[in-house]
Amino acid sequence: MHRLISMRQMPMACKRGGIYLANFNPSKGTEPGKTLPCIVMQSDLLNEAGHPSTTVLPLTTHLIEDAAPLRYRVVARTGLKSDSDIILDQTRTIDNRRITSDMLIILTEKEISEVEAYWRIVLGLD
Repeated sequence: MHRLISMRQMPMACKRGGIYLANFNPSKGTEPGKTLPCIVMQSDLLNEAGHPSTTVLPLTTHLIEDAAPLRYRVVARTGLKSDSDIILDQTRTIDNRRITSDMLIILTEKEISEVEAYWRIVLGLD
């Protein structure tokens, strides 16, 4: 027998470079906890294929100046109430059910490119 799942329970397909709210609880040690915005870094090939998890970077409003490449500043705009820092050393792959909102904003191509450059440094890929 098949169980019907309502559309509200089905995780939406996220878009790379999009910022969404996600529930990061429970956290351990230095991991960010609570519901926070995060940027989707995973390829849209996986996102559109219905992959059950998504690789993200959390954002915080606890701003640190001159913290590149560990932080990248995203300026407030419609959909993002406060200036926020992307925390590039806190890469997480989360179950899609942790994503609790529709897309808040999407970064520009220039912003995504700059985030990718910092992320490559943090991951040791450059």
